[in-house]
Amino acid sequence: MKVTETSRLVLRLVEETDAGFIMKLLNEPGWLQYIGDKGIRTIDDAKGYIMNVPRAMYEREGFGLYLTERKEDHAPIGLCGLIKREGLEDVDIGFAILSDHQSQGYAYEAARATLDLAKDIGIKRVVAITTKDNESSSKLLEKLDMQLEGYVTLPNDTEELKKYGLNF
Repeated sequence: MKVTETSRLVLRLVEETDAGFIMKLLNEPGWLQYIGDKGIRTIDDAKGYIMNVPRAMYEREGFGLYLTERKEDHAPIGLCGLIKREGLEDVDIGFAILSDHQSQGYAYEAARATLDLAKDIGIKRVVAITTKDNESSSKLLEKLDMQLEGYVTLPNDTEELKKYGLNF
């Protein structure tokens, strides 16, 4: 089901049938380096991730990570959406694009649409977290007018992350 769209992209709910794509995305070097290894090695692992992460968040919060696909060919290229996670008071935005599709403006386009969606559903503030060495994500967050507010360490983790914020 489509949630929102841009001129080039559709953001839609993640379905179990997207398991092959999810397995590929979650094992990309950039995902592993900057987001972390989620232990997704099989299609069944990917289906479990879909049900326990984005689908569970849709049920619990009414939003979550959305599959981002190109309109022209319906090819899935990434995930982008809103996350309510332990350790952050506010909803945060998350995004990941397959390496083959990076540096083409897709992440910005999907993230901008996601921020517009957040505002439309009544969210007053969105934050974002990223590793200190993830320069491309930091630049994208700044391009979205998000301001660096400091640093945060999430529960059950030891890495200090950059925290950005945006009030609507």
